[in-house]
Amino acid sequence: MNSIKIHLTVFVCIFGAMLFEMFLRAIRALSPKNDIQHAARAEALSLAMDLGKLRWLMFERGRNSISVPLLVTMILWLGIVFTSFGLFAPRNATVIVTLFLCALSVSGAIFLIMDMYRPLEGLVQVSSAPLRSALAQLGQ
Repeated sequence: MNSIKIHLTVFVCIFGAMLFEMFLRAIRALSPKNDIQHAARAEALSLAMDLGKLRWLMFERGRNSISVPLLVTMILWLGIVFTSFGLFAPRNATVIVTLFLCALSVSGAIFLIMDMYRPLEGLVQVSSAPLRSALAQLGQ
């Protein structure tokens, strides 16, 4: 299943790059007849280049950009902190429940931080409706 997703992602990236190149060629092929058309062509080229930069930025952000050594170090550090609290605290129900709730809270925070690196999938999702609306208006 993972290899299918990788192949589909590669196909979409290559197909998107080809469409973008065709779009740029079509804009460059326009021959303006007056100053207004010349300014409109220049603005269209500028917007297309900005769109290309945004596309590459979205592609780069698609990767998981959290540092694995930082994540491992943070988890080890939190493990040491909770172990030291557990060793030096008295053994009663209040301390055990408090340590459990704190550990649950910290693990939930780490999970949410990891989940926010994938805004269009996961537990907390950003709606894609505004992007779809903007694309529909660009298509008109």
